[in-house]
Amino acid sequence: MEKDQASKGALYALGAYTLWGIAPMYFKQLTQVPAYEILTHRVIWSFLLLLMLLSALKFWPRVRAMLRQPKYLALLTLSSCIIGLNWLVFIWAVNNNHMLDASLGYYINPLFNIVLAMLFLGERFRPMQWVAVALAASGVVIQLVVFGSLPWVALVLAISFGFYGLIRKKVPVDPITGLTIETLVLLPLAAIYLFGVADSTTSQMSSNSLNTNLWLISAGIVTTAPLLMFAAAAKRLKLSTLGFFQYIGPSLMFLLAVLLYDEPFTQDKVITFALIWCSLVIYSWDGIKQKKKQALR
Repeated sequence: MEKDQASKGALYALGAYTLWGIAPMYFKQLTQVPAYEILTHRVIWSFLLLLMLLSALKFWPRVRAMLRQPKYLALLTLSSCIIGLNWLVFIWAVNNNHMLDASLGYYINPLFNIVLAMLFLGERFRPMQWVAVALAASGVVIQLVVFGSLPWVALVLAISFGFYGLIRKKVPVDPITGLTIETLVLLPLAAIYLFGVADSTTSQMSSNSLNTNLWLISAGIVTTAPLLMFAAAAKRLKLSTLGFFQYIGPSLMFLLAVLLYDEPFTQDKVITFALIWCSLVIYSWDGIKQKKKQALR
């Protein structure tokens, strides 16, 4: 039964990270829309889609039960703020030609996950994991000291998504119910901004082209599908194991940035990426070796 759950978790993780990897192609269709505005559409249309899913699956009792749990409700409120920040920074990065930085952030995330696992889940670092984390950290330090630039987009994305995964792992809630509550928390802010504050040329949907409105409405599916898959995977896999699948997303982003959208792969990025890739090779090799040892026991 445990192996079956792990297999399902692996499939969910594969789907989630593949969708995240090609997500920039969607957001590139909305470069004329400000990042804050796209974020509000992500929240609003995701919430409406989740309402339909809740009704179809008859999950409303689960939502009511979770709303009566102050501790878990507080954690989901925190996770909603964290994922909202993650969404905003990612949208801004893609539409302002910083997709390579976004890719770097999601390469760093698996290494940040093992730090979180040690600090909050009681998992202990093995020697090679220390080496991997140290190499990744050195890549960031070199970019800051030698080239005078801090990869803030990468760091914010890595840290925010790491904490989001950790919190969701600690809340005993199914993916649909959890994501519904998270979007419900963000919904008032999204509605106030879109209908009361936003004044861009695209803020009034009645004035937009049909094509633009369809892309904006699609934000619900683009947002909800991979997050539900990720939440389902997080429930079935160890946090450190989940990190292995994250190579898919940033690899696809990297290829899109360099090959399709012609982002410059400058010297500082070459050095930083090289160190991160080396650290990931060490981390992966150590994980494979550890699993082989466990299989022989």
